[in-house]
Amino acid sequence: MIRSMLFVPGDSPRKFDKAAASSADALILDLEDSVAPDAKPAARDTVRGMLDRPPAGKQLWVRINALDSGVALEDLAAVVPGRPFGIVLPKCAGRADLQRAAHYLDACEAMAGLPAGDVRILAIATETARSLFGLHDYAGATPRLWGLSWGAEDLAADVGAQANRAAGRYTEPFRLARSLCLMAAAAAGVRAVDTVCVDLDAPEVLAEETREAVRDGFVGKLAIHPRHVDAINALMSPDAAMLQWARAVVAAFDAHPGAGALNLDGKMIDRPHLRLARRLLGEE
Repeated sequence: MIRSMLFVPGDSPRKFDKAAASSADALILDLEDSVAPDAKPAARDTVRGMLDRPPAGKQLWVRINALDSGVALEDLAAVVPGRPFGIVLPKCAGRADLQRAAHYLDACEAMAGLPAGDVRILAIATETARSLFGLHDYAGATPRLWGLSWGAEDLAADVGAQANRAAGRYTEPFRLARSLCLMAAAAAGVRAVDTVCVDLDAPEVLAEETREAVRDGFVGKLAIHPRHVDAINALMSPDAAMLQWARAVVAAFDAHPGAGALNLDGKMIDRPHLRLARRLLGEE
């Protein structure tokens, strides 16, 4: 189960070592926002070195530069031979962008002698206003699609918002982006991953964001600082009562495999409850 995905600047081996020692489930080695333009070529080599020494028990992802940056293919050519678990695709505007990235990966895997489809894609799907109108069409675009996440900072800049939060909560335009991402992930049958909390020294804001994410159906959360990871992991993990309920639901349907709906402790459960239970138990 991937609960926390921690960004690591792609040009900082020191921060990689610190992140590797954290409890993050996955690390995202970043070639985009955290690396200055003139430092990107060297950062590709640094990231490749990071991929060559993966921390035990952690997925390694690479956030490449956006497809319209002109350097995305160079990023992929440099890092795919290091066999990252997946790439994070920023500023994904829709199905066409996703398929273009998948085709690039096809070529890079072939050049590196890797199995086709080896590298997954986590698309950040709400960083431009245009992208919100393409969220309906991700289902079936590519089997590489592992999940969808959303972003509020680039979106705020794109729409000209003076702020994207008030009183510690996202304002309505950005909550709309969050909701559409969640629904798009469900429609595509992939994971929904919540965006980062940018309030580094406000644990109450992080906790509230994470609780809301779990409540609404997100299964993981991005992080920009190691100090956020433990709280995300704790809040994204089902508690003992939820696990007991999930086991009871699975057991009930195992005992009645042909049933569409059952009575469990006086409450009706049906197939959607079974799907949720299996997800809580890590079976989906």
